[in-house]
Amino acid sequence: MTDHFEVHERDGTARLGELRLDEPVFTPALVDLIDAETGPDGFVRGILDDAGSYWRRDREIPSGAGDRLTILPHRAFPPGTEPEVMDAFDPEVRALDAPSAAVISPETARNHGTDAYVLSGGPALEGHAEAFVDAVIRTREAIPADSALLLSNAATPANVATLGYAGVDLVDPGKAIAEGTRGHYLTQHGMRFLDDLAELPCACPACEGGVEHFDRTDCVEHNVRELAAAVATTRERIRRGRLRDYLEGQARHEPWLTAALRRLDDRWGYLEPRTPIVRTARIAATTDDTLRRVEIRRFADRVTSRYRCRFDGPLALVPCSATKPYSESPSHRQFRRVIDYRAHLASMTSPIGVVPQELELTYPAQHYDTAVTGRWSETEVEFVSEVLRRYLERTAYPRVIAHVPDDYREITERVEDAVDVPFEYTVSGHPTGEESLDALSDALAGERRYQMRERQHNTLRAIADWQFGDGAGDELLPEGLRIQSRYPKLRAHDADDEQLAAMVPEYGTLALTLAGARRWVDSDAPTMRVEIDSFVPHGSVLAPGVVDADEVIRPGDEVVVEGPAAFGVGRAAMSGPEMAESTRGIAVDVRHVEER
Repeated sequence: MTDHFEVHERDGTARLGELRLDEPVFTPALVDLIDAETGPDGFVRGILDDAGSYWRRDREIPSGAGDRLTILPHRAFPPGTEPEVMDAFDPEVRALDAPSAAVISPETARNHGTDAYVLSGGPALEGHAEAFVDAVIRTREAIPADSALLLSNAATPANVATLGYAGVDLVDPGKAIAEGTRGHYLTQHGMRFLDDLAELPCACPACEGGVEHFDRTDCVEHNVRELAAAVATTRERIRRGRLRDYLEGQARHEPWLTAALRRLDDRWGYLEPRTPIVRTARIAATTDDTLRRVEIRRFADRVTSRYRCRFDGPLALVPCSATKPYSESPSHRQFRRVIDYRAHLASMTSPIGVVPQELELTYPAQHYDTAVTGRWSETEVEFVSEVLRRYLERTAYPRVIAHVPDDYREITERVEDAVDVPFEYTVSGHPTGEESLDALSDALAGERRYQMRERQHNTLRAIADWQFGDGAGDELLPEGLRIQSRYPKLRAHDADDEQLAAMVPEYGTLALTLAGARRWVDSDAPTMRVEIDSFVPHGSVLAPGVVDADEVIRPGDEVVVEGPAAFGVGRAAMSGPEMAESTRGIAVDVRHVEER
């Protein structure tokens, strides 16, 4: 059990944490480990040399760079210490009053009861995507969730955001210093040889004198300052929930970082549990790598495995719009006016795939911006085609009215050949042109118009299916349901007028009341439960109060909180596995609770 590191915010696998020293350090952070000595407790205090294999006392902070570094009091198991010896030291570690760290490799990583873990072999991992991803994930999954991971002698201004995205909390200036002594000038976009620079692309104090007066001592100072700035940029991106957007552009400057990002995307079992179900931060969909994001793949998977259309008429398939939600865009207002609820409406879009009208607010359907060029990449065509095919195979539309422009036709025609549903095309020129809208209206002549009450019920049930699982809408929102308020602030009441749930417009999900939570627990729908100790939470449940939590819980999920003294409902602040093992931090933001 550790006492000096706590995670405060998460952006997927990246975290903002606090290392509690005399002056708190907020991670991701640039630190240095100095003043080495071996104490009577058998721990080594000091700086970590390359690969964690040597310890020395003669480290000097470069002139002018000390103000950019945090000095980290450090205790670690000496390299080569046997696990049995480290086990014997555990009680002493926990009794000490400052943060402690254990030097580990991916092969020896496990819970040693320390606040931080120093991953050895950093220099060998930098530049090697597969080795880096494997080492960090293997280590991160073996050590406690609420401990800090330090990767030594590997960080540069160009790679530190990727390190943070993978789950590294702490870095040191070792590599930046070493590269500076070699005349390698580091920036957030890569490395340049000092002798090749005609001018210095930086305004830090070390660079103010100009390139003609710039030497390798200045280069060391600049590199450390640039690394500190890159760490601060990473923190700010995590704070805004936009680190992934930054990486999709920034990682392009070094091929190995692009490879590392893609290899991380392939590790679904590591990324997905740590990625929130909902958030308000927007996604900048500007590269094909956006299609590999957890949020995008998760939405598409749920639409094609959980969502169920409850309207028995045709599908009107339309293009997306720049305005979100789609229903507020001028083009979609025209589509809806002509369709007049005589067909079920769904939008085709990259990077999301297919968005049924009931889920237009559900994250990330209203939270993305994309570059509109009128041309689709083959990756986009393949992704959206596959989602549309799976969507149509799950539904039972009698026909599809494809009201889409020419650049969408490659997708619809590819899917048309793969499914047993007739397609009809209604666009001539532009989708909002008079001829096109008339053709759309004619195609729907004679179709039944479904009413507001039916639309509202379908919306709430569709959201419940997406959020809680296939069939959850019918389980949680029964016949006789009464709807109050207006879209998008719909509230569901049962036949006795007791409120069960409310739609949350910011996320496009449902927030349950206690009555709704009880119905959830009593239903056949999969329930996400957090078991707590014998207390009544007020405002939040902290991780130490969690006895157990379902593994399927993700940050942002609606969860039931149960214990001997209380029953409640709220929103998860961390994943279920992290709740179960963490000793600090908010596990659940509780909305409603009652004593038992």
